[in-house]
Amino acid sequence: MRSRFRSDRRLTVRMGLTLFLLGLLYVGFVAALIVLLRSWVLVAVLVGALFVAQFWFSDRIALFAMRGRPVAREECPELHAVVDRLCAIADLPRPVVAVSEMDMPNAFATGRSPDHAVVCVTTGLLRRLEPAELEGVLAHELSHVAHKDVAVITVASFLGVLAGLVVRFAFYSQIFGGGRRDQNTAIVLAAVLGVSVAVYAISFVLIRALSRYRELAADRAAALLTGRPSALAAALTKVSGEIARIPTKDLRTAQAFNAFFFTPATGREPGIERFFSTHPTLRQRLEQLGRISAELGEPTAPGTAG
Repeated sequence: MRSRFRSDRRLTVRMGLTLFLLGLLYVGFVAALIVLLRSWVLVAVLVGALFVAQFWFSDRIALFAMRGRPVAREECPELHAVVDRLCAIADLPRPVVAVSEMDMPNAFATGRSPDHAVVCVTTGLLRRLEPAELEGVLAHELSHVAHKDVAVITVASFLGVLAGLVVRFAFYSQIFGGGRRDQNTAIVLAAVLGVSVAVYAISFVLIRALSRYRELAADRAAALLTGRPSALAAALTKVSGEIARIPTKDLRTAQAFNAFFFTPATGREPGIERFFSTHPTLRQRLEQLGRISAELGEPTAPGTAG
């Protein structure tokens, strides 16, 4: 299945390279766990169960965590109409349309393939955006589906999730298990903890680098599909400004899903931590949209760089 979203060879290469490097890391990590835990059955069951849960049920997990639910056409006819129009233009299978009852203006796409995709928007986004701005945001999310980078990020993040769970298990075993085991067990747990921390750190950096590029690629594809980069730029500016006004305590529950959001739930532009951010800076995104706007001969939207 090929959509009419413009193909992005650089994104494809980056996704392939990231998956290859994470694959090598994954094989090494599993091998280390088998050697340290001395049970390939235990490792295989653990890894297999977690992978199936994350890959096949990622859409349900994300919707549950973000208080989202599928909505019928009768409930949100305008939202469905925009999705229908974009899918027809892009020649994409129609995703499940969902709404999250959150005031934070945002959107995300999830699912293991274009045929099993979900596009979810928050009620806060629906209240704040004009129709052209909403179209730009939805085109951005659908481009993630078309380029299959939603599935790639889901698979790529699996290793980090696994390593994080092992770190947590080993950490609590060290704290609460002392005195009830011999020295050899303590050494094994310490080794598992060390390997898991290293794997988590490496996968964290690789996934963040891919995530930042895929957001720029989605902005670019959405702007070219709709022909209105200024509307997407206006949506970005508005959503980023509104999120900055939301109390940090209300954003914390959403931050675990930053890699999937239209714009991160951080409430502020990153400083030096931008090198570890899931998204490029607002300035980078607006500058790119400004260049596309100039190429298309469209008037530059307020706040974009020409």
